[in-house]
Amino acid sequence: MKKVMLKTTISLAVAMASTQIFASGFALNEQSISGMGTGFAGRSSSADDASTVFGNPAGMSRIKREQVTGGVAFIDAHTDISDASSSPNRGTNKGDMVPFMGVPMGYYVKPIDDQWAFGLGVYAPFGLVTDYENNFAGRYFGTKSEVKIVTVQPTVSYAFNDKVSIGFGPTINRIDGTLESNISLNPRAADGNVKIEGDDTAIGYNIGVMVQALESTRLGLTYHSKVKYKLDGSTKVDYAVLGPLAHQKFDASLDITTPESVDFSVTHQLDDQWTLYVGSTWTRWSRLKEISVENSGVPAPLNPVFGTVTEEQNWHDTWAHAIGASYQLNKQWVLRTGLSVDQAPTNNENRSPRIPTGDRTVFSLGAGWSPTEDLTIDVAYSYLKEESVNVNNRRTTTPVPQTYSSKYENSANGFGIGATYRF
Repeated sequence: MKKVMLKTTISLAVAMASTQIFASGFALNEQSISGMGTGFAGRSSSADDASTVFGNPAGMSRIKREQVTGGVAFIDAHTDISDASSSPNRGTNKGDMVPFMGVPMGYYVKPIDDQWAFGLGVYAPFGLVTDYENNFAGRYFGTKSEVKIVTVQPTVSYAFNDKVSIGFGPTINRIDGTLESNISLNPRAADGNVKIEGDDTAIGYNIGVMVQALESTRLGLTYHSKVKYKLDGSTKVDYAVLGPLAHQKFDASLDITTPESVDFSVTHQLDDQWTLYVGSTWTRWSRLKEISVENSGVPAPLNPVFGTVTEEQNWHDTWAHAIGASYQLNKQWVLRTGLSVDQAPTNNENRSPRIPTGDRTVFSLGAGWSPTEDLTIDVAYSYLKEESVNVNNRRTTTPVPQTYSSKYENSANGFGIGATYRF
């Protein structure tokens, strides 16, 4: 019973990993449509439009005209669940737990003079929406998750000369989440439901440096800081088996830190038409060793179950690598492609239906169309395929021993459209 509650609460902040996102753990990659076309290779060294506010704030020094960039990435995920078994031996395994969703983004950059530039970005660095069917066989280990983090980033950049620039921006991050799972203490009675809601606002920062090492080669390095959250919210329990305590609501809190990451990339212009990109990102997921949840105001009979609970996660640091290219077909059109590989931070022992992810490979295509010098419209498509992974969950601390095991094979299609307007 403790782990029923704990897994639900943990998910409020960290079970944001799912097949609908294109980065490891619970990170989102969808902060740029132009970058999506090259598989996000060259993210910290390209500075093609105002989305460099996120990719590398130092890149604003390369933008010579005031401009706005906005867009949305749509993600259509698919999961095949096989070899499933559960105890109690009942339930379904449809695998359609991820709804079609969109990830919006918007940026503004204004050059102030030859050295200074100001920018503002609004984007989603993390997020999840998953919703299993009502009779999902693994419902005691998670049924529904909806978590959103929205970041606002005011930013400045400074160019020392025409070769070296730096950029910095604080990030104001808002997290909101609602999570649910089922509980069962009596196999002859209907399941109960546990619902968690919480939110917080916390501060971080992004900093970057960009170097024009050669006339045709540019280097970029970006650091995205960790962000410490203290989620405050409520825990709602509805379970008829508890009799007079069947309907309960009490306070819940959870400390969680989203990890820092470092992105390094190189942009190399071969000639007037071809540009090559390569990049790597390191993310410190090893911060997530365990989670401790505090529930206050719990009635004494329920305190052993819904009091303070702790569970190990044992995530590990990850690397992501990407290569890409763009081809300037003519003055109006640029074509893009990219390939990326991304490690999953989860491990076989602690993986749950909320985090059924493995290492992934992503193939991307994109294009940019500039009908005028003031307007560029970008489109992108990505196909993600994950390695198959196994979920093996077991709970023996309740009167009704619960288990769930299965094999997950995840894939996703991503579609992006955006525009940049220059004043």
